[in-house]
Parts: sequence; C-alpha cells; structure tokens
Amino acid sequence: MASPTPRMSFVLILVMLAMISVPAVLTLRTVGVAAQVPAPLLESSPYGYTVSLLLFVIPIAVILFWLVPTEHLRISKKAFLWTIAVLVPTGFLADFLFAHLFFTFPNTRAVLGVLAPALGHRVPIEEYVFYLAGFMAVLLLYIWLDEYWLAAYSVPSDSSQRANFKRLFKFHPLSLIMAGVLILAAVLIRHFAAPGDGGFPGYFTYLVIVGLTPSVAFFPTALPVVNWRACSLTVFFILLVSLLWEASLASPYGWWAYQHAQMMGIYITAWNYLPIEAVVVWIAVTYATVIIYEIVRRWQASGRPARHAFLGPTGAK
Repeated sequence: MASPTPRMSFVLILVMLAMISVPAVLTLRTVGVAAQVPAPLLESSPYGYTVSLLLFVIPIAVILFWLVPTEHLRISKKAFLWTIAVLVPTGFLADFLFAHLFFTFPNTRAVLGVLAPALGHRVPIEEYVFYLAGFMAVLLLYIWLDEYWLAAYSVPSDSSQRANFKRLFKFHPLSLIMAGVLILAAVLIRHFAAPGDGGFPGYFTYLVIVGLTPSVAFFPTALPVVNWRACSLTVFFILLVSLLWEASLASPYGWWAYQHAQMMGIYITAWNYLPIEAVVVWIAVTYATVIIYEIVRRWQASGRPARHAFLGPTGAK
C-alpha cells in the first residue's frame, strides 16, 4: 500500500491521541476523591525533584553516548544547537517571567535548596535544568527515531525535497485560527468553571502561543519533511514519562504545584487535581520542537543565507 501523505500522517497523530485521550477522560471523570499522601509533605520525598531529573538526563545520555555512536548516526550539530537555542529560552521565560503567577514549590526538601533568579520570587535551580533537559530529551528522541528506528519514513538530509523551496516562512492561517479558538475556549471554560473570581487561563494561553507560533509561521514548509511517525512516538513517550512524573510524583508530593487563578479550571481528580495544562504542555513542546528542528534542517540543506532562506529573494511570494 502507498504511504499516507504528510498531511494525512499529521491527521493520524491527532486520531491516535483521540483514541487514547477520550476513553482516558471518561474513565478519570468517574473518580471523585483524590488519593492522599499519608506522610508529612516535607518528609515525603527528600531530594525527589532533584533525582527525578534523571527521567530526562538518562535518555539524553543513552541516545548521545550509546545509541547514536553505535548506529553511526550523523546528527547535524548546528541544527541541534539552533533548535535548542530557539526553544530552551521559552521554558526559561516561563520560569523567569511567570513562575510567580503559574507555579508554587511547596515541598522545599524535594530540591537541593539552590534558588535561581525569577521575577516575583526565586525558583529552585531544578526548574531551569528541567526545561533544558526536557527540550533536549524531546529533540534527541525525535532525532534518533527519525534517523534510525523509523528511518524508512524519513526524508534524507541530502534529498532535493529539503533544499527546493522559495522561502521557509509561510503564514499558516489555520494554525492562527486554532490558537485563537483554543484561547477563547479556555477563557470561556475558566469563566464558567470559576465565575466572578477574576482569574485568567494564563498558563494555557502561554502554552498555545509557544506551541503554535512555529506552526503559524512554518507549518506548510515543515509538513513535507517531518517524520510524522517519529513525531507521534516521541509524543507518546514524552507523555508517558510526564504523566508518571506529574501524576504519580510531583503533584501528590508537592515538588511543584499550580496556581489555580492562572489555570483553565479543568482538573483531574484522580491525579491529585492535576490541571489539564500539565498534560497539554508536553504535546505543545514536542510539536514546536519538531517543526523548528525540521525548518532549521531545510535551511541548512539549502545552503542559503538565513535571510534568503526564510524570507526568499526580494519580492518572492
């Protein structure tokens, strides 16, 4: 059978997410009582957050120092570094600018106690390591899947399909419409979930902006070269790790918590009232990471200066 088109492959990812999320939501909605941590919070998990960073650090080390060398994979260092340089600051900004609005860190013994700068109040240094390692883990997992495990569905680096384009920047109105619809829906849900409290779904709005801005600017030129099978497996792997992290550990043991005034208002009772944003964040991160990485690869494959590659020759449409 012929392989599905890139657009159909993208749609299939959404279908796969729906197949899992719909029955999961229906099941979780039956739970009306959250599980409780019996021990005193501060004694419940000493250095738990610090050690848990190995959930990202170990996959990074395994891919970089074992899987990649063993399979003799050639990873473009420039594409990797450019992608990290573009995306990691978005995670750092979430902490530096908005941590005092979005998050709290009630279990002070779950971290080393080293505080890093942030507006409003300082945050554990683990927060910055979390975002740096998170983006690296997502990107390296996608690269390894694309270059080796699911290489049959990859567009080779030297393919003319990567280098042949007029310009990389192509406005995608549907992504912008989707961003507007999602933010409006979040505002309405917040209004009906907690009427009159003056709250705003700031965290969800931030996730939508970070997750969909690359799509608004580059989706049409990223679509043909993304390995959507590798992308889908990356999403499911990262979601599995993040839900283990958040639902089983971070939320019940107070490694970090969410300020309800900045949440949409949908909480998962069975997971210690975890806000839905905690699930959405890694879908947004993976989607944005893959698009940025593949756009950088197309730029490199073209051999053109950045301005020419992204905006095209003067007057080009």
